[in-house]
Order: sequence, then C-alpha cells, then structure tokens
Amino acid sequence: MAATAKKKYSATMAEKADIHDLYEQSVQAVDVEAEFLRDTYRALRRRDALSLREDFCGTASLACEWVRQGPRRHAVGVDIDADVLDWGRRNRVARLPEPARARIKLLNDDVRAVSTKPVDIVGAFNFSYFLFKTRDEMRGYFARVREALHPDGLFFLDAFGGPDASDLAKETTKIDGFTYVWEQAEFEPVTSRILCHIHFKFPDGSKIKRAFTYDWRLWTLPELLELLAEAGFGKTRVFWEGDDGDGSGNGIFTEHATGTADLAWIAYIVAEK
Repeated sequence: MAATAKKKYSATMAEKADIHDLYEQSVQAVDVEAEFLRDTYRALRRRDALSLREDFCGTASLACEWVRQGPRRHAVGVDIDADVLDWGRRNRVARLPEPARARIKLLNDDVRAVSTKPVDIVGAFNFSYFLFKTRDEMRGYFARVREALHPDGLFFLDAFGGPDASDLAKETTKIDGFTYVWEQAEFEPVTSRILCHIHFKFPDGSKIKRAFTYDWRLWTLPELLELLAEAGFGKTRVFWEGDDGDGSGNGIFTEHATGTADLAWIAYIVAEK
C-alpha cells in the first residue's frame, strides 16, 4: 500500500504579514504629515525648517520622508525599542538614496533622557507620548523637548478625544489586502487610563490579535496646553481637523481657537519655544 503523502503546509496571510508594514499602511501618511510640518513652520517662522527630531519614531518613516524631501534636511529618530529601530534601518533608511541616508540618525534611547543637537522641529505623533500618565512625567518630557529646540523651534504633537474616545468599542477599516481593527478595550474614568489594541484580519480568515497594545492616559487638550506652558513653552496653537461632510475627518487641519463638539476628533498642537 502506497504511503499517504503529507499535505503541503501553506502559511496563512497572517503568518506571512509584517506587522510594521501593516501599521504604516493603517495609521500613517508621512508624506502628508511632513507637508504639514513644512507648511506650518514656514507660516509661523517665515523660513524653512531644516532639522527634525521624531520622538517615539518607531520605524522612522516620518524621519525618512523628511530627509527625502530636501537635500538640506536632516533628521533624528528616537525610540526606546531597539527591535523596531532595527526594522526601520533595514526597511526604511536602507531604501533612501545614499546622500539622504547620511542625513538621518536613529537613536535607541528614552526621549526623556536623550541628548541631541538643537533642531527646528520636534514631533511626537501617533499619540505615543500618552504613555506618560502623570503631570510630572509629562511636564518633564515637555521641558526636555523645549531644551532640544532652536530658539525659534516648534514642538508638534497630535491628540485625540471626544465622547467616543472613552467608549469600549472596536472600529474596523478595510485596507487593500487586510482589515485594520482599532479596539478601545478598557477605560478608567478616575485615572483616565485607556488600554487600546490594534488587530489585523485577512481575507483567508487568519488574524493577528493584539499586534500592538497601548496602555495610555487619555489626556485632554486643556491639560496638555497647561503642561506645555508650565514646561516653559510660549504660545500654543491647536489645529483642528475639518469635516468631510459625512461626520468624518477630512485630513485637513486649520488653526482653531475652540474646536468643535465632535464625538471623536483628532487635532495637532503646535508649541512655540
């Protein structure tokens, strides 16, 4: 009797996927972000920004995009996770033209302790700085950023909020080849602690559960603006996302003194040294 042939194993889409690449496709648009940094700095300072420090840089895609867009631009990326920095070096920095690679540096360090040359812009995006849960921690981080800026430097942060931000819910978004799932899994009203996960689903039914987990404090804009002032920053501005007409954000941010009573919103804060 002939031996039964073993069925050839075929890896699932989830097993073949790269979570860092999926993350970038799901939540980042670094070309748009770099343009916002460029245009806002130019409008406020009447000159072009040349140097960027990307805090919590992860794969450093924004830093790479920054140097790609101009031969005089330099960037530093700072992240405490050595593995994700190595991924960024292999998959993002290595793909830059050689002259651009010489104008970017990635540092494996704590953003509260790192020492870098003064820059025009420091950016803290994707809400990563929400990991600081006390006023003292946040104020201390802001003060360190202020020290890292040129005299006319600007600090850019993003923030999110609205009543929906504290709901326990899942939001799914279909992207080419997979589905991105944002889950707000826990929220504590007394401490404002929020626990969020990112999951990915694929057409073959496979999944990557909790590809990323975030244990944050859900900070309010007044708290952040007060802490920036306490850390020594001068004028702060809030740039509010516009509405696409269907109740969703349109990706266009303009300075706004009060914001609007949206159920869910995303905004940028720009703080002047």
